[in-house]
Amino acid sequence: MRIALGVGTCVVLGLSWLAPSWAAGSAEAGKTKSAVCAGCHGADGNSPADMWPKLAGQLPEYIRKQLHDFKSGARRNDQMTPMAMPLSEQDIDDLAAYFSSQKVVPPPQDKKDQLAAGEKLFRRGKGMPDQVAACMGCHGPAGGGKNDWAATMKLPPTTLAPAIGEQYAGYIANQLKAFKSGSRANDIGSVMRHIAGRMTDAEITAVAAYTATLRR
Repeated sequence: MRIALGVGTCVVLGLSWLAPSWAAGSAEAGKTKSAVCAGCHGADGNSPADMWPKLAGQLPEYIRKQLHDFKSGARRNDQMTPMAMPLSEQDIDDLAAYFSSQKVVPPPQDKKDQLAAGEKLFRRGKGMPDQVAACMGCHGPAGGGKNDWAATMKLPPTTLAPAIGEQYAGYIANQLKAFKSGSRANDIGSVMRHIAGRMTDAEITAVAAYTATLRR
């Protein structure tokens, strides 16, 4: 299959359609609009603590989805919902363009004694009875994430896996536990709820520690 990309269009096997609106985002405008985000996420998207995710280098599609989900209530958070509510589509596109264009700074590493177990889960998953697929299958071998809307010719994408390499281990662990408990439920097709539900807390801690060591 040959895929030709033009300005604002994608042509696959003679079929064409408009690309998603995130392509129109302005990183320059997003930088100005991101001032209100800097207190938690950092001026360049590198947050100062693991209670807030690093947004630098994140997939723009993923940033857009999370902001839409906070705005709609699909993802609940007392801090982010009121921040997202007044955002326009252009605001969301611009913020996604800005943060995705920034360079992520690797977090400090801890729990080094758990890296081997975390690497095994990330790269190989685990077998029955609580089978878990390898994380790298969706998130990529370096944790850079994946968006396959162009490959599958489907909108919204069937796979929209965020970049998790170089993310804070504490943040990753907290999100996996939220998926496991069901307090976070905005994953496409309940994929992460199924996976996290089959993981022990020790496995979650280990794989989160390992993802922090990856370099996208």
